[in-house]
Amino acid sequence: QVQLVESGGGLVQPGGSLRLSCAASGIFFSSYVMGWYRQAPEKQRELVATVTAGGSTIYADSVKGRFTISRDNAKNTVYLQMNSLKPEDTAVYYCNARWSAAHYWGQGTQVTVSS
Repeated sequence: QVQLVESGGGLVQPGGSLRLSCAASGIFFSSYVMGWYRQAPEKQRELVATVTAGGSTIYADSVKGRFTISRDNAKNTVYLQMNSLKPEDTAVYYCNARWSAAHYWGQGTQVTVSS
């Protein structure tokens, strides 16, 4: 059974930082492309960042220079370090694991940026 469990969300003031974690089980983690997506109210889910098995990364333009995705294959965990947070970063953040036709999602963690 595949499980992706996100943690680390919460309420933070503008300019603050949060670190999201996603612990995976039931997959051969090191082979998967891992990613973070987000969905704000009344908006479509959008890509935030991905990291391949080899460590190559892709970021949405809106988060470049502020967010960093990383993975620890020994811990089957992917992270998203979010700095200089803005109110427009408010969303539910979802972890994603993808390999060939296999595609899995976590349950999501809420991130709210507000003063």
